[in-house]
Amino acid sequence: MNDSAGQQPIVAIIGGGYGGINLAKALDEHVAVTLVEPREAFVHNIAALRAVVRPEFLPRMFLPYGHLLAHGRVMRDRAVRVDGYSVELASGMQLRPRILVLATGSTYPFPAKSDTDNTADAVDEYRAAHDNLARANTVLLLGAGAVGLEFAGEIAAAWPDKKIVLVDQAEHILPGPYDQRLRDEVNRQLRDLGVEQVMGSPLTRLPDVPAGQTNRFSVITAAGTTIDADIWFRCYGIAPQTGYLAGDLLAARTAEGYLEVTPELNVVGFENVYALGDIAVIDANKAGIAGRQAKIVAANIRAQLAGSAERTIYSPAPPVIILPLGPTGGSGQLPGGEIAGPEQISRIKGQDMMITRYAEILNIPS
Repeated sequence: MNDSAGQQPIVAIIGGGYGGINLAKALDEHVAVTLVEPREAFVHNIAALRAVVRPEFLPRMFLPYGHLLAHGRVMRDRAVRVDGYSVELASGMQLRPRILVLATGSTYPFPAKSDTDNTADAVDEYRAAHDNLARANTVLLLGAGAVGLEFAGEIAAAWPDKKIVLVDQAEHILPGPYDQRLRDEVNRQLRDLGVEQVMGSPLTRLPDVPAGQTNRFSVITAAGTTIDADIWFRCYGIAPQTGYLAGDLLAARTAEGYLEVTPELNVVGFENVYALGDIAVIDANKAGIAGRQAKIVAANIRAQLAGSAERTIYSPAPPVIILPLGPTGGSGQLPGGEIAGPEQISRIKGQDMMITRYAEILNIPS
């Protein structure tokens, strides 16, 4: 089965998120690339929480794919069945590339990630969340990981008078292999912002009000703490997007839905299939690694197509996080273990949420 152009791609990349765009751009000058992505524009999720409190960020959060590739193409379609040898798309088209890359990323509750493929619908959803949040006096955020903490900082910076309550069943904020100095600094800033923490006990039930809707409600933790609020958001629940996997590829999928990969980022058992980003279990769910993995995959694909046996190995990164708390606050743990202060975090990410960087990757004229 041939595509509409009458020829098959050499490399098909499934997913146009952070890993997919970096890989497609890296290969574009060297090989025929097709990037398959159901969304009509690249969604810069890094800016999503900022866009909720400052809707003027919305037009800069959705970046068109039209300038990304000079030679290859971006197909707006969705992979519905991938068995490691062929790709069946929702349109009915089939692709049989020589090399296949899976870069479909993960889902996460709104607003950290949009849940629609249509840009206009997504913008409407973010504007509605902003309007609802603006009307609320007390905000409940369920989850004190990176998303909950960043969202608390954004809300506090935009609306200093709002009461913000962070709830998590964990005893401490920011789970993961991070230096305690980072948690101490983030906690210090949260206290200065007036953010309340209710830690160490889950809610007995979720609020009756839908997430993101404004309506007064009460909830109780298992420890007996009552919390009254006007709006709530779920800040936990990442899930890899691998439901399209079929056939022999299923043997490489873990019970949680991730893909086992080799140090070269091949899917285990497949020399011609790679996986990167959130779905690859080698460094699953770590923000900021998709671009670095894309460089490894690009190098290995070019070597493979050239008939070379040389391969580049991916080494998982040490714990790194850049955590803004509004445009001028935040902290982070840098690659060398240094704990960054708010001024450095603001320069790296907090001011423009890396929009300029990704607009350049997508070749969007300034």
